[in-house]
Amino acid sequence: MILETLGGGLLGGLFRLAPEVIKIFDAKNERSHELKMLEAEMAFAKLDAEREMHRADSAMTVAELDAMGAALKEQGQTARAAGKFVAGLSASVRPVTTYWLLFLYSAVKFVSILMAVQAGGDWKEVLISNWAAEDMAMLSMTLSFWFLDRTVTKMRTGML
Repeated sequence: MILETLGGGLLGGLFRLAPEVIKIFDAKNERSHELKMLEAEMAFAKLDAEREMHRADSAMTVAELDAMGAALKEQGQTARAAGKFVAGLSASVRPVTTYWLLFLYSAVKFVSILMAVQAGGDWKEVLISNWAAEDMAMLSMTLSFWFLDRTVTKMRTGML
């Protein structure tokens, strides 16, 4: 009888504690699930923020290009309104800058070749060694800018 009483009390206590133990495991699983959901929500919020940043960046780029286009259009209208002299002066900025830089570049190259020859170098070797990949890149860039620009302009106007 004592054994049955103790066994019954012990079993009763175990059955009384069983729901509490199950609640503890359930709470642990629920917290784990909430943590995973929070991590997923944070990852989504991060992706959403990056998407919004890209959208804002794109909108800003479009706005900047629109502003540049409007400024160039207004500059052209202002130059035409100011007269032929101002329009011609405005149109000559790029070519004059190109000629000036080409002159300075050529002068530096000429003087460096002249100094190397005067220092005793063979003029053929000096000339070959003075023309490097950077020089070819400069020449290609300048020629492409001017001649490709002319071709693109002709294509746009339908003259080509």
